[in-house]
Amino acid sequence: MLAVAGALLAGPVSSASAEELPVPFDGSALLLGGAEPDKAPGANDFSCKPSAAHPKPVVLVHGLLATLGSNWQTMAPLLKNNGFCVFGLTYGRQTGLNQVGGLKPMPESAEQLAAFVDKVLAATDTKQVDLLGHSEGTVMPRWYLSFLGGAKKVDKYVQMTPLWDGTQLAGIDTLASVGKTLGLEGTINATFAGVGCGSCPQFARGSDYLNRVNASGPAIPSVTYTGIATKYDELVIPYQSGFLNAPNVKNILLQDVCPTDYSEHAAVAYSPTVAQLILNALAPKQALPPQCTVTTPLGTPSPPKVGLAPEPGGGGATPLTPATPTTPPAATTDATAVRNPAKLTVRRLAISEGRIDLLAEITGRATGTIEGSVRSLGRTTPFTIDLANDGTRRGGKLTRVKLNRRLAGLSTEATSGIVTFTYAGNPRVRPDNVRLRAADGKSLLRRSVSRIEKSGDLVASGTVALRAAGVVRVRMGYVEPSGAVRFKTVKVPIEPGVRRNTWSMRTRLPAAARDQVQLSIQYTGFERRNLRGEQLAKRVRP
Repeated sequence: MLAVAGALLAGPVSSASAEELPVPFDGSALLLGGAEPDKAPGANDFSCKPSAAHPKPVVLVHGLLATLGSNWQTMAPLLKNNGFCVFGLTYGRQTGLNQVGGLKPMPESAEQLAAFVDKVLAATDTKQVDLLGHSEGTVMPRWYLSFLGGAKKVDKYVQMTPLWDGTQLAGIDTLASVGKTLGLEGTINATFAGVGCGSCPQFARGSDYLNRVNASGPAIPSVTYTGIATKYDELVIPYQSGFLNAPNVKNILLQDVCPTDYSEHAAVAYSPTVAQLILNALAPKQALPPQCTVTTPLGTPSPPKVGLAPEPGGGGATPLTPATPTTPPAATTDATAVRNPAKLTVRRLAISEGRIDLLAEITGRATGTIEGSVRSLGRTTPFTIDLANDGTRRGGKLTRVKLNRRLAGLSTEATSGIVTFTYAGNPRVRPDNVRLRAADGKSLLRRSVSRIEKSGDLVASGTVALRAAGVVRVRMGYVEPSGAVRFKTVKVPIEPGVRRNTWSMRTRLPAAARDQVQLSIQYTGFERRNLRGEQLAKRVRP
């Protein structure tokens, strides 16, 4: 739904050559369009004529509360640099609200899109366009395709954070369902319209709008769809609503392509991995594999180059455009900016009477949130830890997190469950995650030895409770010279001991990891013996 987020601090955009427009790959991309909401670099040059390699103009369709300027500061210049004719509009504005769009009911906005596409087709002397939509830009154009003659005018449709089946955000789907049952759907829609958002109830799963466009397709057979979803989407709930099983729909989960891309709903608009996937979808004969790097909701401190392979028929290469850094130089050149481990460590974890009781630690440089979920009694319940509110600094080095909170949706009968913690990282701290079982019995996980030998081998060993069974997972995190964070995980079998069970391992480290690694040693837990999970964090140098 939303394609904009809160204010993010960023430095100035670096200059680029006359031939290449700057392409920001961080959170400043959301802010650069604020002053001129109807402008995005490279967009709306109505003298542009499509080339043989890219014969169809690309029309950009923003999300709810966004505009052409705020949504497309990254993708518009990137597409222009790679030889596309790029166009975009701001639709669905309410009177007096110039800085936001997408508020009017989607059928009204679809009328605006239809008129704009016709204008583009006339100017470029073409018969079809390709659409690139984000959030509401994956939902509103469906009305245009199904009911306003758009199906014959659109070839490819690339969708970021699509929601074919709507969202359950904040119970909006329940509200829509109850309203329909009680005959109050018109009243609910009028209420949203009265506060200026006629499109809002149309996102809900089961809304009349979605039912009508789904009944007409949902995928138009003549259109080729590519959908890019992120499992960290906080607005499309569940994120699997972005997947549709149809022969002309290609579903992509961003983290299947790049596990270290932690972009959420808004940040996909400036993710370099998403940018490469978009280029590949629009020009499949020139596709190149994405270069995976660490990307957080703030962006990436070390963006890779993004571009296309040489044009078919020997027309020459489309040059890979280096990403334009938009953070201050110190943030991108200081090697320590991406080398600090998160040191996420769980000290206490229990579940009872619908509450989670947690004591954890993370580096004092961590900012933002830790996203968590509890899997218990067949149901997954999400929760969020706000480090600013739930954390307490300890000497500036560590942040202690104490949480004792009732979770809506967690059964009061639950006494155990698998709890997953994910920290997306920031420009100075690596991402991290922990997966443990909450239960009563102690696993007594201990580390006896951890060292890097001259041979480059990592040696580690320790003990665990006699009642434990299964494996201990030893995960090694390290930073490559490029700044990319890599992880290697080894499952270590638990061996019977006398006083305690033992575990031990030896593995050859990659060359980039031999100066130091951050170990995360985890025993997930053992449900049959009611053993809880335990985890240790340790930095190891030669």
